[in-house]
Amino acid sequence: MATALFLSSPLLHHCQNEKVVGRTISKFNSSFYGNLIAHRIPIRRENIHSFRNKSTAISSVLGRRTKVKRETVIPDSDYRIPIVLLGASGLLVYSNNLAAAVPVGLLGLLLLVQATRIRFVFDDEALEVRVGSELKESGENVFVGGKNRWKYSSFVNWEFWWPNFPILVYFKETQTKPEGQIHFFPIIFNGKQLYDVMVERCGPSKTSAPKKK
Repeated sequence: MATALFLSSPLLHHCQNEKVVGRTISKFNSSFYGNLIAHRIPIRRENIHSFRNKSTAISSVLGRRTKVKRETVIPDSDYRIPIVLLGASGLLVYSNNLAAAVPVGLLGLLLLVQATRIRFVFDDEALEVRVGSELKESGENVFVGGKNRWKYSSFVNWEFWWPNFPILVYFKETQTKPEGQIHFFPIIFNGKQLYDVMVERCGPSKTSAPKKK
C-alpha cells in the first residue's frame, strides 16, 4: 500500500544540468521537517515501474489478509403459523367439521414442533439447515438428496409468499442439480430477519419485497 505524503513547499529548485525523467528536487522547505536536502538521484522510468509493481503486490497480499468475513445470522423462531393452524383446527372442531379439523391440527402441531427444532444458519458463504439449540447437522435432504447446505452463489431466484405475513419461502439453486433445484420451506422464523439476510446474502428478490407502509 503506497501512502502519499503532501508537503507544503514555497521554494523548489529544478536540476537543469542532468537529463532525467521527471524532475529532481534539489532543495525544498518542509512545513513538517524544516529544511531538507535531497540527493540528486535521477528518477528513471524503470524505477517507477518497479515501485508500482511492488506496491501492487503488497496491496494484493494485504487485501487477502484483511478480508472480513460476514457474521453468522440465525433468524429467531416464529410460531404464528402453527398457532393460526391450531386455532383454525379448534374452530373446525367447534363447528363439527372433524374431517378438516384433524389434518389442519396435525399440520399445526408438526410446524409447532419444527419451529422449536429447525434453524436456518446463514454463514459467510452458504445457507444451511441445522437442528436444535446445539445446531447439529440435519443430514441429507430426504426429498432431493445432498446436504442441506447451499452456497449463495448457486441461488438463481428466491421468493416469499406472502411478504407481509410470510408463509412459504421458495428458492432455486444450481448446486444440487445443474439445471436448478427448487425448495419450499414453511416460514417458521422471524420473517423480517429472514428477508433482510436473504437480500444481503442472496441478492434482491424479484417480486416479494414487503410493501412500504
